[in-house]
Amino acid sequence: MNRRRLLQSLLASAAWLPALDLFASQRLLDARALRSAEGLRLVLELSGPVRYHTFTLSAPERLILDLEGTRLVHDLRGLPLAGSPVRAIRAGLLPDGGTRLVLDLFEPVNLQSNVLAPGDGQGHRLLLDLRRQLPQAGSRPRIGPAPGGERDVLVVVDAGHGGKDPGALGPRGEREKDVALLIAQNLARRIDRQKGFRAKLVRNLDVFIPLRQRVEVARRCNADLFVSVHADAAPRRTASGASVFALSEHGATSTLAHWMADRENAADLIGATGNLPLKGKDAQVAGVLLDMSINSTIASSLDLGHQVLRSLGGVTELHQQRVDQAGFAVLKSPDIPSILVETGFISNDRDCRRLHDPRHQQQLAEAIFDGLHGWFRERPPADSLLARLQAQGNA
Repeated sequence: MNRRRLLQSLLASAAWLPALDLFASQRLLDARALRSAEGLRLVLELSGPVRYHTFTLSAPERLILDLEGTRLVHDLRGLPLAGSPVRAIRAGLLPDGGTRLVLDLFEPVNLQSNVLAPGDGQGHRLLLDLRRQLPQAGSRPRIGPAPGGERDVLVVVDAGHGGKDPGALGPRGEREKDVALLIAQNLARRIDRQKGFRAKLVRNLDVFIPLRQRVEVARRCNADLFVSVHADAAPRRTASGASVFALSEHGATSTLAHWMADRENAADLIGATGNLPLKGKDAQVAGVLLDMSINSTIASSLDLGHQVLRSLGGVTELHQQRVDQAGFAVLKSPDIPSILVETGFISNDRDCRRLHDPRHQQQLAEAIFDGLHGWFRERPPADSLLARLQAQGNA
């Protein structure tokens, strides 16, 4: 039997064996969006039973729905989403021929999903109930609740790179993004253990997040501090040791230009506590206020960086003894002190081995925390639990 006859025979046999029909696929026929005070119900009408998976991503908030072996034949752009937690719905093809729906969210949601079999004149359906979270639902638990209503100091921890961006590579292909995430997770856990402190990770998974969106996470949370964790690389394999960076003068200039180019955005976001209102100010006054805020933030970042660098010197070699400055995009928040910590050179054999040692990862996290804890002890936010504990001599 020649190959063409054999293929025809196999295809004919497959018609009697649905489980072996590799070309079979379901269709997403229609979709309905039903709004309520609690959130949004999304009803997907399907041509048959499907397997599906859901997961969420942050910065920005998204809900991902993967429908295996399903192709989209209905336009989702006309769904009524106004007033719901969903900003927009996008669709794309998966490599295996399935469909991925991305629900861009205004806020985190609680998801309940349910598959309905055909009945009452309707076919197969997938129900997605997206309910708004109660205040503080899904956030990290507070360590030692503040009886007087004072807030925790909030530190946003950013693990560098991720997803399609591996970052720097080690001698044997080790990836910066993996090391950065492990150290960042250690740091977040250490922060959460400290009474009066709370951490938020920009990413807790191997996902790609654009640089400016990382800064926006800190802004949306009204963070007190932003720390970005990385591992360095250099053509010279002997380069080694940890470094700390703050924003440079050139970076400050580009930051001012960026914010002044978007006055409406600046008016809404500058000053987490309303200390720098720009709405109604002319361009010259707004520029002066922004410039003052950026310069003050850089000074605070440098002071913080020095404390973290000194602390790191107790657990690892330092690449240089002073805080360096550069125009890194993740450092360009006008009013949130921000530092970038290079925990070592992944391109250096010795540094790379230590960066992959869980004990050393923990030591690095402890050292970074000791530095930022000491910095906050000297200048606790006035409305924080830390300020009250300081006044009582308990911090």
